[in-house]
Amino acid sequence: MFDVLETGGTELLARPYRERRAILEDLFAREVLVPPFTLCPATKDRATALEWLDPAWGAAGIEGVVIKGSEQPYLPGKRAPIKVRARTTSEGLVGGVTGALASPAGLPLAQYDAVGQRLIARTTPLSTAVRRALVQRLHPAEPDHPWHGRRFSAGWGTRGELEYHPVRPDLVAESLADTAVDEGVYRHPVHLVAFSAYSGTLYREQGAGLGAFWTLHVTSPRSLPSG
Repeated sequence: MFDVLETGGTELLARPYRERRAILEDLFAREVLVPPFTLCPATKDRATALEWLDPAWGAAGIEGVVIKGSEQPYLPGKRAPIKVRARTTSEGLVGGVTGALASPAGLPLAQYDAVGQRLIARTTPLSTAVRRALVQRLHPAEPDHPWHGRRFSAGWGTRGELEYHPVRPDLVAESLADTAVDEGVYRHPVHLVAFSAYSGTLYREQGAGLGAFWTLHVTSPRSLPSG
């Protein structure tokens, strides 16, 4: 828990966050609140906050930090706190495109594991310049592509189905992602930062952490055009 809005029948919404935080800490100190409730750590120290943004904390389920003003009241219905997510780089095989092959809107990314080629992420919408740069490098998938006939969710926590076209596995995408991962799949779309020609094996070891890949015969990454 990181905030308290009412206690003992007294509403605390208009009180500044520093007071609400002190009340919350007191509730835990007096064991009014006990497990399964847990007091979320807080700090005013910038160095400590930056340490919490280390992507390594993602393995423990910490996705970033929330910034709240010490004098700020609680504002119902407004996104007054600022959420800052930890970021890490990731590599994935371009397994398909959303939209048209001649003008890809986004890229479903894959990795190999013991089962085969599995979806691990979807990119954010591609800019016009990036679409133009990629279209010359993308080709329709061969008949033996493992994703022919496969169905994927359109997004984490949604029931919609992802509409995509499999492509020949010619490219590796380097992406910037947050650390919210569910069973090896990124919950949120990743941001494409570079792509490389690919002719080897991109494989994740069983039980390995994020980014633990073997990459063979991959050329130097190509930076994306701006715009």
